[in-house]
Amino acid sequence: MASIFEVLAEPSRREILDLLRTGERPVNDLVDQLRLTQPTVSKHLKVLRGAGLVEVRQDAQRRWYRLRLEPLAELDTWLEPYRRLWTSSLDALEQHLDTMED
Repeated sequence: MASIFEVLAEPSRREILDLLRTGERPVNDLVDQLRLTQPTVSKHLKVLRGAGLVEVRQDAQRRWYRLRLEPLAELDTWLEPYRRLWTSSLDALEQHLDTMED
């Protein structure tokens, strides 16, 4: 199985996740928004499901997809030390700029 980083490296998959942030959507809505073919969107959704990033709900003939936050929380935990480094660098820049004359 691909790592979450490999899954998210594909721009269309990130775009699908962006669309699902506002709530669940049927496949056809994703196809329309992404301007990709239905088979292509389905392949991306299969990969996202395999990584646990989305889940599907069947409603008659329609499949509704929604975001799963748990894997993203794990990713956020992994990114936290890097976020602290970035914040530290920005704080240092702010201090440097505050000491400069106008």
